[in-house]
This record gives sequence, C-alpha cells and structure tokens, in this order.
Amino acid sequence: MMSPLCLPLPKLCIFDCDGTLVDSQHAITAAMGSAFASLGLPEPSAAAVRRVVGLALADAIALLHPGGAVATQAALAHGYVEAFSALRRNGETREWLYPGVLDGLAAIAGCGWLLGMATGKSRRGALATLSAHGLCESFATVQTADLAAGKPSPDMIHRALAETGVSAERAVMIGDTTYDMEMAHNAGVVAIGVDWGYHHPAELLAAGAAVIVDDFAILPDLIEDMVETAAA
Repeated sequence: MMSPLCLPLPKLCIFDCDGTLVDSQHAITAAMGSAFASLGLPEPSAAAVRRVVGLALADAIALLHPGGAVATQAALAHGYVEAFSALRRNGETREWLYPGVLDGLAAIAGCGWLLGMATGKSRRGALATLSAHGLCESFATVQTADLAAGKPSPDMIHRALAETGVSAERAVMIGDTTYDMEMAHNAGVVAIGVDWGYHHPAELLAAGAAVIVDDFAILPDLIEDMVETAAA
C-alpha cells in the first residue's frame, strides 16, 4: 500500500465553458437579441455578443448597453435569462461540444487530473450544459459567476483550488477569451488559449496565454509537460 507521504500531488485542469467546451454562440446571441427587442432596443450584433461571452451577465449587459439606466440593464438581464430558459425548454439551445472534447476530457482525467470549470454562466446554466452531455460527474468543481466574482477576477479559480486542495502551480486554466487568460494570470495559474472560440489567438497571447492550441487532443500531454516544467 502506498504511504500517504508518497501519494501524488493533485492536479487541476480548469476549463471555461462557452467557446471552449461548447459552441453556444447561437443560443446566446438569440437570447440576447430577444432581451433587447423586448424593450424596444436595437439588437446587438452577433459579433458584439461573442465579444462578451464569458463575462458575468451583468458585466456583459453593461458592455452591450453602455450608459443604460440601472433598471434597464436589470430588465435586459432578466429578459436574457427568460429567453435562454425558453430556448432550453424547447430544445433550441444548440450547445454543441467542440470536436474531441469527450475523448480529451477522458484522457486528461485518465492521467490523474481533476477537472474543473470556471464560467460566466449561472450555476443552473452550467449544470444544465454539463448534464446535457453526460458530464456532470466528470467535474470535481464547477465555479460560476452567480456564486463568485466574474472574470477576470481570480475568485473562481481561487475557489476551485480551495475546493480541490490543489496548489496554483499544479493547475492550468484553458479558455477562449482574454477574460479567461486574465483570470488565470490574476490567480497565478498557467493560462492556455484555444483557437476555436470567440476571441482571436493574438488577443489571447497578449492577455497572458502561455500557448495557443488548435486541437483538443493536444491538451493531455501539453498540460502534463507544463506542470512538470513549472514544478522543476
């Protein structure tokens, strides 16, 4: 039997959700457009909505409707939640997994990594997405913007590390936006960008990404090497 002193130290791989694990831009854009239209406001462009994916809802609304009254922004947030919930009830959310996600997550977990999530979604929304793909049991920690400070605050990563007992130097953050990279930097963990999401790879590098990947299958070996290098 292995002595407790010889047990390997835990490692944590934290993922963003929208734009990293699932392509949810169509549902998010539709729900945001519905919220603005319900108040008689011009609907934001799809490109503008993609720019704010990953932020806490209130922060996203503030960027899409700058200078708006507090009551109006609150009404927009409420309208978005209602519209997205209706899409989910009707089976119209279309949150497709990106290629290689299921096999990649299994490979990462098979290498002894704990899996975590840090997302701008609400906890209800994050769990609904994971449940739709049979992934709820795969994640040791799920941090959401309704329970912690939103990105780029390090709060969600700090909470994930505390929940799992993992040190910052044995954790990585994988995401598709500058908000993910900045959050990782602020928390003192390695940031890895993906090129299939909603922000340009050059932006991710400028925001602190150590590397950009173009294939989910690369991640298991890559994160192992990066943590070993950091610990050396």
